[in-house]
Amino acid sequence: MSTKRRDFLKLTGLTGLGLVGGSLVGCGTLNAASNAIGSARQPSKQHFNMSGYAAPKIDTVRVGVIGLGSRGPGAVNRLSRIDGVEIKGLGDLLPENVEAVKKRLSSSNHNPTSYSGSEDAWKELCDREDIDLIYICTPWHLHTPMAVYAMEAGKHVAVEVPAAVTVNECWQLVETSEKTKKHCMMLENCCYDFFELLTLNMARQGYFGEIIHAEGAYIHDLLDLNFSKTGYQDMWRLKENYRNGNLYPTHGLGPVCQIMNINRGDKMDYLTSMASNDFHMAARAEELAAKDNFYKEFAGKEYRGNMNTTSIRTSKGRTIMIQHDVTSPRPYSRIHLVSGSKAFARKYPEPARIAKGHEWISPEEFKKLEAEYTPEIVKKVGEMAKKIGGHGGMDFMMDWRLIDCLRNGLPLDQDVYDAASWSVIAPLSEWSVANRSNSIDIPDFTVGSWKTNTPVNLTLEGGGTTGVLA
Repeated sequence: MSTKRRDFLKLTGLTGLGLVGGSLVGCGTLNAASNAIGSARQPSKQHFNMSGYAAPKIDTVRVGVIGLGSRGPGAVNRLSRIDGVEIKGLGDLLPENVEAVKKRLSSSNHNPTSYSGSEDAWKELCDREDIDLIYICTPWHLHTPMAVYAMEAGKHVAVEVPAAVTVNECWQLVETSEKTKKHCMMLENCCYDFFELLTLNMARQGYFGEIIHAEGAYIHDLLDLNFSKTGYQDMWRLKENYRNGNLYPTHGLGPVCQIMNINRGDKMDYLTSMASNDFHMAARAEELAAKDNFYKEFAGKEYRGNMNTTSIRTSKGRTIMIQHDVTSPRPYSRIHLVSGSKAFARKYPEPARIAKGHEWISPEEFKKLEAEYTPEIVKKVGEMAKKIGGHGGMDFMMDWRLIDCLRNGLPLDQDVYDAASWSVIAPLSEWSVANRSNSIDIPDFTVGSWKTNTPVNLTLEGGGTTGVLA
């Protein structure tokens, strides 16, 4: 086995799936390897079906937040504005990050305990008996270990994207959630943006007819941020780009998977992935290293290609296209395209538009559709969400909805099967890119339950009682 192939298998976690045998590196077919990734780790049955699971009601949701460097401080602020929340603990490796966030809470009713100064301090927070929910905002490689530990400690988990970075980690999340009957929700905020919610409700009510094809993306010029010394601690985000695949698929994928009822009537079957060459990152590393010794360790590395395009086919014969580019100089886009047998919608390039034929409907018709199909969650907290903020309000709606479901004993909009199936696209895409874009099976994390699981309901039936603090 070549050193490059061995390093790839270790990085993606495929070595634990029986893929180091002849089906991958010998004379066996690539199709055999594809099947192995779906079956070698997959259990024969579920421990418990978490789809549609409603945990017992929690009157006051006691929260511990881990990771206060980038996303964490905003999450603490949003949670502090939701009625029925008590922030009990804050954890971060750096004490100064914890104290900065605590200072911002000094005028609120929250008085959290600090956990910092060591790499294991977060475990003390998870071990507390007076915590209901652990909210994880740490670097990617820590997401699954922290989520698994928290669930085993009896806590529900909300974890930033991606929830896992290897196939094995995806299965760990699924099996732990099923065994503990604790929620594991990936914090995919784009599922709660306004147009995404509008199109989801339209799809639920049949406006698009049969969904045929969907597209999503994460196209965002982060070249300067990835090389910034102050952007991410220990330059962890830059180092993630040593992997060559669709590394951040969930922003574009999550909303269209909900529209297609993935894991609830359909499932993603297999994918193929192709990447361009790298036209920016290696050159930037060399340029910076010539001026600053700090960057010498990043020079001479192989980085992911600028553009990755991943195509997915579902069991019901529908298709999804997901793109990822964080280095090219182009406008931000998540695409969010929905193509049905009766109508079509697309968000980027802005403005969001809808069509029922060759031409877009008029702005007046669009307003009528908004009035008819805007879901209840937007009517309830949409305007307040815009004021409180977080990517235009979608972050707050996501947090509010999570807390409202926990307080009312409702199933969550996103469950552990979503977290696993949306996250697993990254390591599978790496495999496909490394193998001339050959297709590879996507594991069925529901172990067949997708055939009978019912779709997510975002109409706030039985919920919507949680208030928003001024």
